[in-house]
Amino acid sequence: MDWEIVIGLETHAQLSTHSKMFSGASTAFGAPPNAQACAIDIALPGVLPVINRAAVDRAVRFALAVGGQISPRSVFARKNYFYPDLPKGYQISQYEVPVVVGGSIRIETAAGVKIVQLTRAHLEEDAGKSLHEDFHGATGIDLNRAGTPLLEIVTEPQMSSADEAVAYARTLHALVRWIDVCDGNMQEGSFRCDANVSVRRRGDKRLGTRCEIKNLNSFRFLDQAIRHEATRQIELIESGGRVVQETRLYDPDRGETRPMRSKEDAHDYRYFPDPDLPPLVIDAAWVEQVRAALPELPVARRDRYEREWALSGYDAATLTQSREMADYFEQVVAAVGGAAQAKLVANWVSGELAAALNRDTLEMSDSRVSALALGGLLGRVIDGTISGKIAKEVFDAMWSAGAVESAAADRIIADKGLRQISDSGALEAIIADILRANPGQVAEVRAGKEKAFNFLVGQAMKATRGKGNPAAINTLLRKALAD
Repeated sequence: MDWEIVIGLETHAQLSTHSKMFSGASTAFGAPPNAQACAIDIALPGVLPVINRAAVDRAVRFALAVGGQISPRSVFARKNYFYPDLPKGYQISQYEVPVVVGGSIRIETAAGVKIVQLTRAHLEEDAGKSLHEDFHGATGIDLNRAGTPLLEIVTEPQMSSADEAVAYARTLHALVRWIDVCDGNMQEGSFRCDANVSVRRRGDKRLGTRCEIKNLNSFRFLDQAIRHEATRQIELIESGGRVVQETRLYDPDRGETRPMRSKEDAHDYRYFPDPDLPPLVIDAAWVEQVRAALPELPVARRDRYEREWALSGYDAATLTQSREMADYFEQVVAAVGGAAQAKLVANWVSGELAAALNRDTLEMSDSRVSALALGGLLGRVIDGTISGKIAKEVFDAMWSAGAVESAAADRIIADKGLRQISDSGALEAIIADILRANPGQVAEVRAGKEKAFNFLVGQAMKATRGKGNPAAINTLLRKALAD
């Protein structure tokens, strides 16, 4: 408790374009090594880069989503350093004038809502990849990623725990997927974080010496790396040592960070404007065109669910974890008649449906039950054709078979004979038999013991093989006991 942790994140989001930042080569994942590296990517003499307009579109879209300022005129620069997978000997990035300045991300923490301010977001190209595992005593170079468009999103050093950093990363990940600027596939390297971590004595306003942990490609590794690095720095200072500014890597097998290289400062990269690229000019008409195509953002949709559909903050947050889930939820609500059934639909989408997706490791877009089919099922719960318990049995059958049409539930209900018994005459006869067979429980109910009443309800449901309408059974049973 004597120490404070200060964290800033730099996130590289691979932009969801079909071609690279400055060439027409494909960005598709999984091609054989060097199959997608064209003359520009491998820096053959005389080639010239050309800015990918689709990548700029996505940068503008991100700026609008986070409330950032779009630079009307930004500049690409050469970031000079030598590394085997950097064919040109420099990376084309942005330095002094980035495409996006400022903005913020709202995150949910244990202490409530927190606003994380963004410093900037800039466009750049990715480097290639060094391959060590498949070569003995040598390194292979795959330049398929070289030139892939990235948006580097940089926060202010405002997070104070691993939990906050993970909450920010998850929120940002959901947002870039929501607005379709990045597919967010962390296993393929489409979304990866660098964590700048420092510590200071509680109450000290000066920032400590920071270390940057590179290329964290899972939320779990981000959490573990920050916790380990903060502990390492605190123990180092308390033992009389000092923290050295450096770049480190996280080793998940050993659960520790280790040095990669001493931290370079900006002057070490010798930034200067790229003479082959003109300034990037984004006029107001371009911005408005992108704004018009921007979807309703997750925060706005969450607020709408609470305000107009009376959902709890928890339900609204759960349903807006992804745009696919929110769209699916709204389609089901429309199928069952509107906002009056929003809570029932929310329970099913975040309950049975989410459990089935998790069990089969499927994305919402791969759901085996369509929104129309789920709406058809819930319609039968609403009109009393089946009970909520039987509906779960029907849902399992729909999931196993795959259900697209709204009538899918009706066919299963008919084939399995699952229609709920709501006929008063039939239920009254069943209840009369149960009361005659259980005089002791009847006496206990009349003595005020509610547990005995629940027993009788259970007997009625058993007699109807689960098909009795629970509400009707409760009403008729209380009436019979009162006579």
